[in-house]
Amino acid sequence: MASTEPRVEERADLAGLEAGLDALETRHRVRTPFRQTLVEKVLPPTVAVLLVLAVWQGLVSFGIVDDPTKLPAPLDVWDVVHQAWLQGELLGYIWTSVSRGLLGFCFALLIGTPLGLLVARVKFVRAAIGPILSGLQSLPSVAWVPPAVIWLGLNNTMMYAVILLGAVPSIANGLVSGVDQVS
Repeated sequence: MASTEPRVEERADLAGLEAGLDALETRHRVRTPFRQTLVEKVLPPTVAVLLVLAVWQGLVSFGIVDDPTKLPAPLDVWDVVHQAWLQGELLGYIWTSVSRGLLGFCFALLIGTPLGLLVARVKFVRAAIGPILSGLQSLPSVAWVPPAVIWLGLNNTMMYAVILLGAVPSIANGLVSGVDQVS
């Protein structure tokens, strides 16, 4: 009768295999030195922000943009932000922008989800609307601001229109891609 126990040589091979698999699963965590983190992660964005501020101040200081209503100096902007903070109005300004974005995104979900499902499931609709959605998705949302201001004026409707035009195609196309990936 044959034994089901592995031989000594097979046990050694299995032990070596298990040790190799254990070594693959073990993560050797080496702490990144603070200086390296500072140089690679903190310094580049800090330099970029300082460079933008320097160019901005240079445009104002050298008179390239001399109308303060078009481009105020960075310190003037900071003063207005600081005053709004001291007067308790800054959080209200921030909440206005955030609430517009959240509400606009919720509307975009309500429109984009059924639209995406329709485009994903109905071939005629996909052939008719799919290319339009892809074209609208590739257009940056900020490109809609000038026409929206001209057509709708500078108000909440314009803001929601820009958010919808930017988000609905992305949501619909994302849903179409997701449905296409499911077998």
